[in-house]
Amino acid sequence: MKKYLVILLTILTLTQVKAQLIKEKSIDASIGYGISSPYDDVDIIGSGFYLQGEYVLTITKWIDIRSYAGLILTKTDENEQNAPEYESTTRAFLIGGKTRIKAPIPWVAPYLEFGIGASIGSFETVTPFTNINDSGLIMHIPFSFGLELGPKHNYDIAFTYYFQNTVEQFAGAVAVGISIPLKN
Repeated sequence: MKKYLVILLTILTLTQVKAQLIKEKSIDASIGYGISSPYDDVDIIGSGFYLQGEYVLTITKWIDIRSYAGLILTKTDENEQNAPEYESTTRAFLIGGKTRIKAPIPWVAPYLEFGIGASIGSFETVTPFTNINDSGLIMHIPFSFGLELGPKHNYDIAFTYYFQNTVEQFAGAVAVGISIPLKN
């Protein structure tokens, strides 16, 4: 766990370095429909709310480095047909760093993101095969894919996931976002 925290702190520190390799800076804000689901092959899904902000450092048209902070709140629907004792719930604050690799096509730029981060909150994964009820700080692996839209790629549609191995579930969202450029 110490190794992952050192990597996370290194990424966050690098976002504050003043160097010529940074071409642009911006703030991205995303909001969307949050989900959580266990790793087990069962039909249990939590749904709710997702919100995230990112500080973006553009290195090239192809690559961005991003530090992020967000919130995801999901709860299993009580009206699901599965037994009521099964759960996939996440109530967590998300923090970390990631890299976005994109194809800088005019008006529509597809991208992939990956990185490392931490979730701070409470997590519940109850299936026929798993029974985990945990809270506190856990590591997650963020992965996203989506499209940047517009002539300056200021709008975003994304599917974003946070794989949380400690609690054997993933949380994620279908989100829309906007990018606000900052003056250098």
